[in-house]
Amino acid sequence: MSAENQAPGAGTFRSLDRRSMLGFTAAAVTGSLAACASGSPGRVAGHSGAARQRFQGKVVLITGATSGIGRAAALQFAAEGGRVGFCGRRENLGRQVEAEIRSHGGDATYIRADVRDESQVIAFVNAVIGKYGRLDVAFNNAGVTLEKPLHEYTSAEWDDIVNTNLRGVFLAMKYEIPHMLAHGGGNIVVTSSSNAIATTATRSSYTASKRGLVGLVQSAALDYVSKGIRINTLIPGTTDTDLVRRVGHMEHVPDAVWEAAARTYAEATIPMGRMARPEEVAAFALALASDDFPYMTGAQMVLDGGKTAHAR
Repeated sequence: MSAENQAPGAGTFRSLDRRSMLGFTAAAVTGSLAACASGSPGRVAGHSGAARQRFQGKVVLITGATSGIGRAAALQFAAEGGRVGFCGRRENLGRQVEAEIRSHGGDATYIRADVRDESQVIAFVNAVIGKYGRLDVAFNNAGVTLEKPLHEYTSAEWDDIVNTNLRGVFLAMKYEIPHMLAHGGGNIVVTSSSNAIATTATRSSYTASKRGLVGLVQSAALDYVSKGIRINTLIPGTTDTDLVRRVGHMEHVPDAVWEAAARTYAEATIPMGRMARPEEVAAFALALASDDFPYMTGAQMVLDGGKTAHAR
């Protein structure tokens, strides 16, 4: 559910932030629709016959998996043999993801839960354990954003962002880790944001929460390094998700208009010239959650198309 931003680029886009860049009208982008359609990278199906089965027999818990990166990860974990228990607040979308995984022979259970509510997090984790008997992997991915100058935030708005993005991960880990300890270890991946490294205006609450996750993971990784639990941070850049589309105020425009606006924005602001696909970020999360890197813990792994590498 990552909603990353990118510092303005050169030329005519230098003074434009993401909201203004993506807030094009249909008339403003119609001329570039054909180019967008011909140049867009193809989508990768999350359940398209994974060659590897790295999670065969493992139980995987995911927060925020009803859309975006979390949804793509749920499909991919299941495709690689994982038994997936996942949550999200939008029940209709959660049921759709669960049904899609099962229709392709995977094992998944959706449980409605809000990571801001400790009692719901406890119930969610316990339900996954009750269903599958153990916990091997956790992908703590739930997150939200809100963009406005700092003094315009209400304290309730600030708390909502921080309680979802930072406190929600703390709560998830607090109740996941005892189950991992009981079975000799596990692997936790936390979704932060490239804004934890380099951010822009109007993103103070989001940036504070996402940068806080880096410190949380670093310290927690040291708490459990001798207990067989590895904890790492995934730092994605701008990803083409419904959340990013909503932030750009383009959730109600035709898909072709959104794609053209997103392409224009990305070419002006991201060195690789496009947003990440949710499936790409999910694939990286799976790599971090696998046993492929047994010496990695407390790390911050960046996947951002060059966003935080290029000069401003």
